[in-house]
Amino acid sequence: MTNQLDQLKQFTKVVADTGDFATLKQYAPQDATTNPTLILKAATLPEYSYLLDKAIADNRASGISGKNLVSRVLDHLLVLFGAEILKVVPGRVSTETDASLSFDAAALVEKARTFISLYQKMGIPKERILIKIATTWEGVRAAEVLQKEGVNCNMTLLFSIAQAIACAEANARLISPFVGRILDWHKKSTGKDYTAAEDPGVQSVHAIYNYYKKFGYGTEVMGASFRNVGEILELAGCDLLTISPALLGELKASTTTVVRRLSPEQAKASSAERISLDERSFRWMMNEDAMATEKLAEGIRSFAADAVKLEKFIATKLG
Repeated sequence: MTNQLDQLKQFTKVVADTGDFATLKQYAPQDATTNPTLILKAATLPEYSYLLDKAIADNRASGISGKNLVSRVLDHLLVLFGAEILKVVPGRVSTETDASLSFDAAALVEKARTFISLYQKMGIPKERILIKIATTWEGVRAAEVLQKEGVNCNMTLLFSIAQAIACAEANARLISPFVGRILDWHKKSTGKDYTAAEDPGVQSVHAIYNYYKKFGYGTEVMGASFRNVGEILELAGCDLLTISPALLGELKASTTTVVRRLSPEQAKASSAERISLDERSFRWMMNEDAMATEKLAEGIRSFAADAVKLEKFIATKLG
């Protein structure tokens, strides 16, 4: 019988949430996503040390030193991982901007251009790259500029309909609502356990998907940050789902029937009402959503901390 992973692929593009090339080969996803946490984990493994060695060797002769050299090596390392991933997946790879830039639109645009330039020097077209940017107001403005330049953006750390609408109106290519982190917050806040159908993260993605399809937005929805297979199955039919290796394994091991839960036809019949959004209303809606505000700030801090760990690891290797 067909396993759940193959069944899911009939409705949804499956993306692997990993920097491990062996995992990518095992589960044959369409795309892959990375972030500083995943790259830090992979970069410290002996089998991937050659990538860091190459990033260091390629930049030592540049004449720069200190923090500037570490920063340049880091950018190059992220792109080298992305380039290797693209040898395995047929679609796109997401490369994440530095979380410390999350409130600086101009700096985010410049970082994205740097990544695209590095990829192009390796012969990889920008159409195969998604630039990951935290969904702050400034991040959305950076995405708006980049999309006009033909640079596709994956808006990450997304927890609310306000963030989703802002991204869609900026024509961002893709958003990554963090299902599991939304569930984490509600479980901690209420002390309750939730079924997959009741899961607040799942319900959030349903609402965003229905809004996009009902009002004709082209931005893709990619559910992310899952805690269990139940969440994934409740989002069968979503444009994309990015899934960790452990959960990909669970899906591959099961032959239980997968039922499509999301479709454009159902979305168009939904009760969603259009929301008018500008900077003031965006900030107010975020202020009124304690979960989204807390998880966005927490996520930025966490990714920034892992980027610092990765920089320290690089600095140690530089001697």
